[in-house]
Amino acid sequence: MNYIRATIYQPSYLPWSGFFGMIDLVDVFVLFDDVQFVKDSWHRRNKLKFQDSEKWISVPIIKNFGQKINQAKINNSINWKNDHANKIYSYYNKAPFYDDYESKIHSYYESEWEYLVDLNITIIKDISKILGLKMPQFIKSSEIDGDKSQKTDRILNILGELGADESLVGPTARKYTDKQEFADKNIELYWYDFNHPVYPQLGEKFIPYLSVIDLIFNTGEDAINYIRKGTSNALKSV
Repeated sequence: MNYIRATIYQPSYLPWSGFFGMIDLVDVFVLFDDVQFVKDSWHRRNKLKFQDSEKWISVPIIKNFGQKINQAKINNSINWKNDHANKIYSYYNKAPFYDDYESKIHSYYESEWEYLVDLNITIIKDISKILGLKMPQFIKSSEIDGDKSQKTDRILNILGELGADESLVGPTARKYTDKQEFADKNIELYWYDFNHPVYPQLGEKFIPYLSVIDLIFNTGEDAINYIRKGTSNALKSV
């Protein structure tokens, strides 16, 4: 019997390595795009490294109170693309594998984007291929019919529509995950705890939990091995 393992995660901007570790472990990755957009969240920003310090880069969004992730429009009146491209060059042009990936990463800042979700999902899919992950089926939650309620009911509806047998849940989702309801639906639940690996970085001290492009620029084709080191023993059956 073939089991379907799925996870449901909100699409973020230039995600961290653990995000891609989860992608590598599932058969179906649901991009949870029809829940509320949060301005000061990973939806629109992430961290890079420069001179042994964390540096935030954020995509400007047009304010619209209560909007969902897939409704968030980028404020293109602000020259954010040049700003991000210039910062990535300044921070990483001396990294050992920068030249190998510069063209692909900078292509995101040469394209036109209206909605943040389109930018984020394009980056997520492209980087998954660059890393050489075991590619799952990507599906937007907004494309799945059924109950649109929030939290556990919504998650269980999506998993039921997919026919999923197993579900991975990251740390941020545990607080609203009802373990018994998963058991009642015969869905085996796993906590996902990424064991962040230490890898070569520019500078003198290691900083974890940065965007995955830090890992890619510094380790090249070996990036997948660091990610899989982080996912080794990362799943805990509930």
